[in-house]
Amino acid sequence: MPAFRLAATAVAALCAAFMNTTTAQSSGVTPAPLPDPAATSVQALGWMQGFPPPPDRLITFDDPRGNVYPRTRWTFSHIRELVPTANVWRGPGAAQALPAAATPVDPRQVRFKALGSGEDLDFEQMLARTYTDGILVLHRGQVVLERYAGALTPQRPHLAMSVTKSFVGTLAAILVAEGQLDPAAPVTRYLPEMAGTAYGDATVRQVMDMTIGVKYSEDYANPKAEVWDYARAGGMLPQGPDYAGPKTFYDFLKTLQKDGAHGDAFAYKTVNAEVLAWILRRASNQSLAELLSQKIWQRIGAEQDAYFMVDRVGTESGGGGLNTTLRDLARFGEAMRNGGRVNGQQAIPAAAVAEIARGGERAAFAKAGYALLPGWSYKDMWWVTHNDHGAYMARGIHGQSIYIDPKAETVIVRYAAHPIAANAGNDPLTLPAFHAMASALMAR
Repeated sequence: MPAFRLAATAVAALCAAFMNTTTAQSSGVTPAPLPDPAATSVQALGWMQGFPPPPDRLITFDDPRGNVYPRTRWTFSHIRELVPTANVWRGPGAAQALPAAATPVDPRQVRFKALGSGEDLDFEQMLARTYTDGILVLHRGQVVLERYAGALTPQRPHLAMSVTKSFVGTLAAILVAEGQLDPAAPVTRYLPEMAGTAYGDATVRQVMDMTIGVKYSEDYANPKAEVWDYARAGGMLPQGPDYAGPKTFYDFLKTLQKDGAHGDAFAYKTVNAEVLAWILRRASNQSLAELLSQKIWQRIGAEQDAYFMVDRVGTESGGGGLNTTLRDLARFGEAMRNGGRVNGQQAIPAAAVAEIARGGERAAFAKAGYALLPGWSYKDMWWVTHNDHGAYMARGIHGQSIYIDPKAETVIVRYAAHPIAANAGNDPLTLPAFHAMASALMAR
C-alpha cells in the first residue's frame, strides 16, 4: 500500500516506473536499468544535509518528489518529521538483549541463485542490488549480521509498509486466543456500520485471512485504482480544496462494495487490514497504538517506541503505517520464532503463534496467481512458505521483510527503499538469499 503521503505527480511517477518494469517482465523484454544504489544514496546526494539544507536538497511534505526514489532513501527513515503520527510506547522495562554472536557471518560467503535468471550471487550483492536500508540476522537469538545504509541508524524507526499488516494480524490472533475476539462472528457484530457494504455478510476470519470479495484494486500502475481513493481518504494524498470524497479511513471503508464470494480465494487488499484494525479497536476498546503497546511492544522488550501514521482524525493506518527500528523488528521476529516466549515468559500466546506458522489454505492462495510464491499460503496477515524449513514472512512494498525460519533457528529483518514498489522487484533476489542464509546458519 502507499503508506506515505504522495501528491499527484509522485503518484504518476511511481505508476510509470511500476508499469514500465512489470510490462517488461510480463512481455519478456529486458526492463530498463535500475538506478545505481551507491550513486543515489543519501550520502552521495546529500539529502537534508546542512542547517538549513540547500534548497535543492530539501525534502518537505508539500514537495511530492520526497516520495519518489532516490529521495525515499531519506523519507522512509524520517516519516515522523513529515506527517502526523501516534506513539507506541515501549513500556518502562529494560530492553531485551540482542547479543552479538562470537562468530559473525560473512555475507560474501553465502551464495544463492536468483529466481528466474539463475544468476549466481552472494548475500552482499543482494543487499546492494535491492537498495537495503538495514539488515539484521539473528541465529539462535544472537546477531550474526547487522548493517545500515540510506538514512537508517540503529536508533531510528523506518516505515514498515505492509509489514504493519502482520502486526495487526498477530494482534487479532492474540485477541482470539485470549477470548476477546470471535473469528467466526460476522464483521457486523463489531462494526454495525459495515452492514450494506462488502463486509456486511463476511466473517472476522475471512477478513483476517484476506478471503474477502471486495471491489478494490491494489494496482499501483493504475492511477484510477481504488488504492489511491483509499490514500486520499487517509490523508496519504492531498485531498485538495474541491475534494468531496471520504475524508477518513472510516468513511472510506463504509463505501466499499462486494465483488465476488467471500472465503473462496485469497486476494491481497489493504482495506482488509484497515477493517481488521477497526474491529480490533472495537473488540479491545483501545486504539491500535495502545493495543500494540500493551499486547506486543511492552512484552517483547522493545528498545525504542514505535509509531503509526494517522489520518486527519488520528486513526492509525493498520495497512501500512507502522514505523519501528530494525532491532525492535528483530525482537518481534525472535519472539515469534520462539513460539511467543521472551526470557522464558509467554509474551505472545503460543496458540496465536502456532496458528500463524501452520499457515492457511494453499488452494485459496494459489488462485491469486503469485508466480514467485508457489505452494505458499496466507494466515492472519502473514505469508507462509510451507518450505522444508517451515519459514513464514511479513512483507511490505519497496522491500520490507521479517523472515522467520524455525528449523534453522533464524530470523532475518530488512528495511529497504527499492525504486519498485511491488515485491516482484525484490523477491527474485531476497527470497533465495534469505533461504540460503538460513541454510548456511543451520549448517554451522
